[in-house]
Amino acid sequence: MTDGPASHRELELPVPGLGGLYARGAAASGRLALTRRFGSSDDAIGPLPEVAYAVRGVRADAAHLTAYQHLLGEPATDALPAGFVHVLAFPVATALMTRSDFPLPLLGMVHLANAVTQHRPIRLGETLDVRAWARDLRPHRTGTQVDLVTEVSVADEVVWRGTSTYLAKGAGASGADDEREPFVAPVPTGQWRLPADTGRRYAAVSGDRNPIHLSALSAKALGFPRAIAHGMYTASRALADVGAARGEAFVWSAEFSKPVLLPSAPSVRLAREGGGFGYTVWRPGSTAPHLTGTVTPA
Repeated sequence: MTDGPASHRELELPVPGLGGLYARGAAASGRLALTRRFGSSDDAIGPLPEVAYAVRGVRADAAHLTAYQHLLGEPATDALPAGFVHVLAFPVATALMTRSDFPLPLLGMVHLANAVTQHRPIRLGETLDVRAWARDLRPHRTGTQVDLVTEVSVADEVVWRGTSTYLAKGAGASGADDEREPFVAPVPTGQWRLPADTGRRYAAVSGDRNPIHLSALSAKALGFPRAIAHGMYTASRALADVGAARGEAFVWSAEFSKPVLLPSAPSVRLAREGGGFGYTVWRPGSTAPHLTGTVTPA
């Protein structure tokens, strides 16, 4: 498989279960909160563990794939959607974030951006190897952000690579101004209707049961007024809207600027942009989009 940083030690794991990982993440988050309250300062965050986790022999389940396709609006084929591959790889990255030496709390972590390169379609029945590592711990105006990189290989050929950027709010906040240009809403091409249980429904197919997505009560405990949609739900739904026009090899990017509070009925624009497609999801009257991204040929 392709190398991560040369100094990283590779540890091979069985396929981790996300339920147990979130329990470990809750315990680790509590330890970090106590350490920062009574011990070291926020300026002392880091370093990242110099470890890459590897899980070999991952195979997609047909019923799981079908449930994902139905929820996201993907066609019923044996090709794994790029967002579904993210679902298969996500537990490996999550296992890394629950390590006792990972410097940021898992619970309440917000997904800021995602970038995926799919080199070729992955088919149901292929055996996958997944590798994940963390890199580039850096300040954000409201906390600290980090990249989690995952690679998926078939017979030692990397066929999919994703980089997810996460934010731990409040940890080491820089206070720097946000220099984004003012948002001007485009002409919509559609509208999504996202009911209050959208987070729970996506959690059922993704395994991502971060409490910020599950209910208003659990989201409020972590600083949100209501449950918020998973970033990968919105990005994967936009990718599904592009459909077969994305081709078999493509680069898919997403930037999550503002959480989608549930329930919601955001406006959507999907349009050709250069050699590919651009998409925007926003709430009418908002000063910032929920989501922007592109899908371009690789």
